[in-house]
Amino acid sequence: MSSGANGAELDSVVVEPPMPAEAAVIMLHGLGADGHDFELIANEMDLPGRPAIRWVLPHAPVMPVTINGGQRMRAWHDIASLDREGMGDEAGIRSSAQALGRLIQGTIAAGIPARHIVLAGFSQGGAMALFTALRWPQPLAGIAALSCYVLLADSLPREASPANAHVPIFMAHGTMDPVVPFAMGTESRDQLRAAGLAVDWHEYPMPHTICSEELEDLRRWLLAVLSRAS
Repeated sequence: MSSGANGAELDSVVVEPPMPAEAAVIMLHGLGADGHDFELIANEMDLPGRPAIRWVLPHAPVMPVTINGGQRMRAWHDIASLDREGMGDEAGIRSSAQALGRLIQGTIAAGIPARHIVLAGFSQGGAMALFTALRWPQPLAGIAALSCYVLLADSLPREASPANAHVPIFMAHGTMDPVVPFAMGTESRDQLRAAGLAVDWHEYPMPHTICSEELEDLRRWLLAVLSRAS
């Protein structure tokens, strides 16, 4: 477990494979959800036994969220408004990135090397996955960023880790997303590509959610990057 943004432990739901784990997917939920959000997907994703994949589904800390009237809920950082500036709670973002870094270190200490770890997430969780993984000092297997955006984009050129300059990135977004607009997703994709990163882009006729076609595309991508890493 890792310390969260409020100093508490960052608890996780862990879904173990039937044999000793050889790889891991750390999947981050969106605003107001929790790690159980992806438990069903982790259990039902049709993946073969090799590599054996451990799913780590952390719960974000509980904090007041400005855009929701200060209501306390699970969040990786505060959000003031649904625009670039309103999403840029730098102190909260960096605090959660540190906690997620400790979670990655714990996964490595448990016997899974960094190159066998995918950091993934949906919405706010996807944004945190991108932020954390692109700054991680060891090569990772990949990043899966669903219905999300790039946080603190201006800091990426000076903070990006050379170790993940060529990390595979799966990005997906709904063309009818009313929460994180599709244009914000394509802008983020273009920012990453302009930085020289390899983005495997997917779009679907859906709102702010995950669809079965997306999960199938993600399944194929996970198999490719984790098999390559093994």
